[in-house]
Amino acid sequence: MLIMKNKKQLYLLSLLSGVILSLSWPMYGFPFLLFFGFVPLLFVLDYLDANRQQYHKYSIFQFSYLAFFTWNLLTTWWIWNSTIFGAIMAVLLNSLFMAIVFMVFHLSRRAFFKRSDAIYLLIFYWISFEYLHLDWDLSWPWLNLGNGFAMYTKWVQWYEYTGVFGGSFWILLMNILIFQFLKKLIEKSGRPAIFVSFLKTVIVFVVPMVISIVLYSNYNEKGEAVEILITQPNVDPWTEQYVLPPSTIIKKNLKLADSLVGPETTFIVSPESAIQEDVWHASIESSLSVKQIRKFIDKHPKVNFIIGASTYRLFRQGEPLTSTARKFGDVDKYYEAFNTALFFNKDQEVGIYHKSKLVPGPEKMPFQRLLKPLQHFAFDLGGTIGSLGYSENRDVFTTANKEFRVPAIICYESIYGDFVAGFVRNGANLLFIITNDAWWGNTAGHRQHFSFARLRAVETRRALARSANTGISSFIDQRGDVLEETEYSVPAVLKRKLQANDKLTFYVIFGDYIGRISAFITVMMLLISISVSLINKRSSDKMGSIGK
Repeated sequence: MLIMKNKKQLYLLSLLSGVILSLSWPMYGFPFLLFFGFVPLLFVLDYLDANRQQYHKYSIFQFSYLAFFTWNLLTTWWIWNSTIFGAIMAVLLNSLFMAIVFMVFHLSRRAFFKRSDAIYLLIFYWISFEYLHLDWDLSWPWLNLGNGFAMYTKWVQWYEYTGVFGGSFWILLMNILIFQFLKKLIEKSGRPAIFVSFLKTVIVFVVPMVISIVLYSNYNEKGEAVEILITQPNVDPWTEQYVLPPSTIIKKNLKLADSLVGPETTFIVSPESAIQEDVWHASIESSLSVKQIRKFIDKHPKVNFIIGASTYRLFRQGEPLTSTARKFGDVDKYYEAFNTALFFNKDQEVGIYHKSKLVPGPEKMPFQRLLKPLQHFAFDLGGTIGSLGYSENRDVFTTANKEFRVPAIICYESIYGDFVAGFVRNGANLLFIITNDAWWGNTAGHRQHFSFARLRAVETRRALARSANTGISSFIDQRGDVLEETEYSVPAVLKRKLQANDKLTFYVIFGDYIGRISAFITVMMLLISISVSLINKRSSDKMGSIGK
C-alpha cells in the first residue's frame, strides 16, 4: 500500500488519472496510456479502504470526480465553441455519472470479504455504464473507453467480434492487473508472486495484440468495387450557412462534384445540412435546391446522390401529434422538423432518412417536460430549437439495380457502434457518413469524430466514405485504414473506388452483447452486495445489542 502523508497526495493521484486518460485520447494521444489511466485512482481507493476510520465510505466520490472531470475537460472542452451551456453541462454531468459508477463499485466491493477479487467488478460496472449511456436522454458515449483505439485500429481488429466494449474490457482488465502488479512490488510480496502477476499482465496485453495483427495481416477486402465521389464545400456555419442563398451553397457542392465526376461514378456524397432551403415533404420536387440536383443528375444519369437537408412535415387535420410536434406561431397547425439525408437518382423517387440519434440539447431536449424552460440555452443547429423528429428504422438507400445498398449516417450517429451495425443488418454493403463538424472550429472535436469512423469500418467490415462540410472528409477501407483524407477548412473533392461487402461480422449479428452481459452481471452483483451489506449490518446490530 502506498504511504500517504496527507489528503493532498490523494488529490494528486486522482488528478494524475485524469491527465493520463486525456493523454491517451485520439487523435494525438497514445492509447497505450489507457492501460494506466485508472491505476492511480485504484491506489486512492485502496488507501481509503485501508484507512476506513479516517475517511467516510463516500470519500471516493470527491477523488474520482476530480479524475473524471479532468479527463472530460481536457478531451471535450471544444464543445464550448458551439455552446457554452452545453459544454458546461456535458463536462459536469458526464464526470458526475462516471464518479457515481466508481463510487457504486467501491461501495459494492466493500461488501465482499475478498476485496482483492472483487476489484474485477469494476469491469462489469463500468461497461454497464457505457452500455446504458448509449440509449437515454443524456446519451454521450464520446468517452467510452474502447473509442480510445480509434487511431490505432491495427491493435483492435477483433472489434469485428466484440465492438468497442471489447476494447473497454481490455483496458479495464489491464488497469487492474497493472495495479495489482505495482502493489505487489511496493509491498514486496516475494519474487514468485511478483513474477506471476507480471506474467499475467504481459499475456493479457500481448495476446489480443497478436490476434489483432494476425487478423489485420490476413484480411482481404471483399466485394465488388464501386466509384464514389465526396464533396467538401467548406461553408462556414457562423458566417455563411444561414446568410448565403441556398442555391449558392448547392452550387458549391455541384461545382465540386462536376469537376471530378466520371462515367464510372456511382455515388456522390455531400455533407449534412448542405441544402439550406426549407424543404417540405409534401413538395420536395418543388424545392429549388432539389431542382438543381435533378438537373445535375440529368447531366449524369448513372449517379446516385446523397445530401443533407433540413426538412419539415405538416400534420394533417386530425392527425395524432407526436412528442416532437411544433405549433406554428400564427395559425392552429402543427409540423415536425428533421435533420435529413436525401437520396436522388434518375429512376426513383427521393429517398428520405431522418437522423435518429439526436444530440442532447441542440436536437433533442432531454426530459422535455421537466427541462423545457431551459431549451433556449440549447445551441441552434440548423435554425430549430427543441426536439427534432426522427426515423424509427435504420433505412438503407438502394441503387436502381439493387446492387449497392447504402445508409446516410448523419453526424453524431457515427459514434454508436450497434446503431451503425443496424444499417448493415438492414442490408448496407457500404457506409456513408455525412456531417458538419465546423461548429467546433479547428479543434480536437472534429478530429476525434473523424477517427471514430475507423472503428465503425472495423466492426462492420464495411468500407466507408465520409463527407464533412469543412473536413475531415475521407475514404476508409474495411480494415479501418484511411485511404485518403482532406485538409480541414479547405474546399475539396475526392474520388475513389471502394469495395461493397455483403458478409456480416459476428458483431453485426449480435451487437453489443458484451454490454448486455455486463449489465446482467452488474445487476446480480449489486443485489448480492446489497444483501451482504444488510446481513452484515443486522449481525453488527445484533452483536451490539448482546454487548449491552
